[in-house]
Amino acid sequence: MPRPPIQGHSFLSLLSCCGAMVFVLAGCANVPGREAAKPERATPTRSAAEVYLVAGEMAIRDGDADRALAAFARAIEVNPRLTSAHMGMADIYRTRGDYNRAEESYGNAARVQPRSFDAQYYHGLMLHLLERVSEAVPAYLRALAVKPDDYKANLNLATAYYQLDENNLALPYARRAVELMPRDGPARFNLGAVYAAMGDHRAAVQEYQQAAELMELTPSLLMNLAESLGKLDRYEEMVNAIEQVNRAQASAASYERLGFARFKMGKYDEARAAFDSSLAIDQDYYPALNGKGVCLLNGWIWSGRTDNQTRLDGLAALRRSLQINREQPQIVELLTRYGR
Repeated sequence: MPRPPIQGHSFLSLLSCCGAMVFVLAGCANVPGREAAKPERATPTRSAAEVYLVAGEMAIRDGDADRALAAFARAIEVNPRLTSAHMGMADIYRTRGDYNRAEESYGNAARVQPRSFDAQYYHGLMLHLLERVSEAVPAYLRALAVKPDDYKANLNLATAYYQLDENNLALPYARRAVELMPRDGPARFNLGAVYAAMGDHRAAVQEYQQAAELMELTPSLLMNLAESLGKLDRYEEMVNAIEQVNRAQASAASYERLGFARFKMGKYDEARAAFDSSLAIDQDYYPALNGKGVCLLNGWIWSGRTDNQTRLDGLAALRRSLQINREQPQIVELLTRYGR
């Protein structure tokens, strides 16, 4: 009987680039935005600011965004508290992907009219897209104070808290998003990621599986599902999920996770092959170097410690991994134990 295999750093719980980037923000520029602001009702003695506002709205209907921006700017010069003009400018900037200017304009609108859901929500979204996540949170909270049951605000607030590693705060909003849109795949996906971050992988798998029935099977969804299946020692299912990833969009991370699962199943030759495939994609992917090194050290042990070249090759892989990432105490321990 072979001795129990050595386990190295590559077999710790790595998300392999899944993490926060898998989250889907609701209301992004490539998603239908808010309803266009209606021109404020003009009176028989319409003010100059209102004249410019109406001119801006007409320019938008004509498809002339530059003329609309100029008109809204003139309206704000006359009346800085004209919320519709700030929102009109912000919507144009958001549509163009100019999130810095959109954030400024939505922020102005939110300060002028704090009870405007659209102003608060889109201000939060722009901050979020600019990666100013901690600033996005209070904006989303202000939006939810106006409209507590808005799906997009609940989903994005959960995302922001998750990115800030505030998973206990993320959970109620992620759950609420699912309650509001139970057949929405991204909401299920996000809730699963929050459960996984909290260590509840059984619940995470349930959410990922439901997401898989409701949305496209993306590599990020399948990788998250595979990771949680591995945490539950469901390695055959983990392999099935990762093989779907590899058929569609193989990566160094996906092959490394395949090697991990094969190793756990006792299929050491297949594990070594998967780690080699990972390194063929990225020769500096240190988790795969760890996996390869551990496989080789086990091969040396199972040879009765006679195949010294295998030992040297395994140590070389681990040393290379440590050169890439020095913060790996388990790899240091393996090198100390077997490198003499």
